[in-house]
Amino acid sequence: MLNAGTRVLQNLMAVTVTEAFVGIAVFSVIFLLIRAYRSKVPKGLKPLPGPPSVPIIGHTLSLGESPHLALTSLGQQYGDIFQIQIGTRPVLVLSGLDTLKQALVKQGDDFAGRPSLYSFKFINNGKSLTFSSDYSEVWRLRRKLAQNALRTFSTEEWKNSTHSCLLEEHVCSEARHLIQIFVEQMKRRGSFDPMRYIVVSVANVICALCFGKRYSHEDQELLNIVNVSDEFGKIVAAGNPADFIPILRFLPNHSMDKFIAINKRFATFVENIVMEHYRTFDKDNIRDITDSLIGHCQDKKVDENANIQISDEKIVGIVNDLFGAGFDTITTAVSWCVMYLVYYPDIQKKLHEEIDETIGKDRSPRITDKPSLPYTEAFIMETFRHSSFLPFTIPHCTTKDTALNGYYISKNTCVFVNQWQVNHDSSLWKDPFAFRPERFLNADGKTTNKVECEKVLLFGMGKRRCIGEAIGRIEVFLFLTSLVQQLQFEKKPGQDIDMTPQYGLTMKPKRCEVQAMQRVSAKAAP
Repeated sequence: MLNAGTRVLQNLMAVTVTEAFVGIAVFSVIFLLIRAYRSKVPKGLKPLPGPPSVPIIGHTLSLGESPHLALTSLGQQYGDIFQIQIGTRPVLVLSGLDTLKQALVKQGDDFAGRPSLYSFKFINNGKSLTFSSDYSEVWRLRRKLAQNALRTFSTEEWKNSTHSCLLEEHVCSEARHLIQIFVEQMKRRGSFDPMRYIVVSVANVICALCFGKRYSHEDQELLNIVNVSDEFGKIVAAGNPADFIPILRFLPNHSMDKFIAINKRFATFVENIVMEHYRTFDKDNIRDITDSLIGHCQDKKVDENANIQISDEKIVGIVNDLFGAGFDTITTAVSWCVMYLVYYPDIQKKLHEEIDETIGKDRSPRITDKPSLPYTEAFIMETFRHSSFLPFTIPHCTTKDTALNGYYISKNTCVFVNQWQVNHDSSLWKDPFAFRPERFLNADGKTTNKVECEKVLLFGMGKRRCIGEAIGRIEVFLFLTSLVQQLQFEKKPGQDIDMTPQYGLTMKPKRCEVQAMQRVSAKAAP
């Protein structure tokens, strides 16, 4: 009886496996036929080059744990424009500074879309400016509204403030708190993990800007949001196979379930704060970015000529996007700055000398100090370039059939923009893997070379350029100068510093403990 049952089970399994293979084969043939049909190249244009692909999974496995390196290597073989297959989706890979300028700036409208990836619809309940596949007039006006709100609080003079703007006031305040925490940790433990505290300080700045509220470093509500952001980055970095193999959307997926839950938690957090702002809104007392957006919303339109309204729901989405734009990127940038200070003590010494000579010890750094600190600015640019902690932009998508450098590219093609390749291109940079801030200084050593600085890619370019770039650059500058003015960073005795990044949505430095010695006894004046 047992043997008969076993044979039945084996027969069933054989049938199931056979059916599975037949199904895969049929699916592969249909897919290849559809792809061949879609890939008809108009006369006078060239088909996209690229490596041969494996049916169903494409080149997914060959990208490995460092896709930026794998795709850079393929670019050396196939050029700045080539196509790979991830799952069942063809993906165009762009690299080379001139090629990226042509695609994202000169032909910006053609490449300004976002692919309709399955996971994107769960980010901000599908209403994200950053991840939205929409590229309509409404989307452009929403982005303009968000940019204006950021500009108001990051560049314009703030009433009753000794600082040039509200952003500067918040960053300088948080930097003082951060320095105090570093000093206390040194007294208590003799060393500490800087990223653990940097992330909370940066989160506090964007919370103050968006919500008019700062939290203590032990506040559980803020720590929950910080943890959610960290989990989001890890899951996105791991990739969602269902984005590229549609059939997987119907199978159990623990990672995807977790991703959806994380986005719901964060959306609820932001929505609750925005709704509280609605209840306490006073048009004569605009407290923060959320109030500013609500004011525009209640005006019923954001553009006098377009007469387009922005719903309350979309206000929540914009605030959500602004929080994301001003958080993880800046946290990662400041963390890399600290690690480079530790790894290159001679460079740190030059920063100390420049800041001591220009700012002194009696006041906090200001945004207006930036032109007077060329070596500091060069150090930041080299940190951006060398770490390339945003190796790719968020994927783009073509909005219509187009051509680039003689190659035909069909509408709705997913596009990967390889920023890491540009930042390490030996045709653009001498000794690209060496860390040398001097490469961004003019011959006199007293000014930064703007042409060289503009070659560094971190925030993307063109229509989809990162909305938080302006505040990001300001925050990194103020945090770095404040820390260097007050502290000297050193590695923990007996501990080697590994500068190999951890791959993710943003590539972060590996966690380690450092030391920070206070350089002055008195705190800098506000």
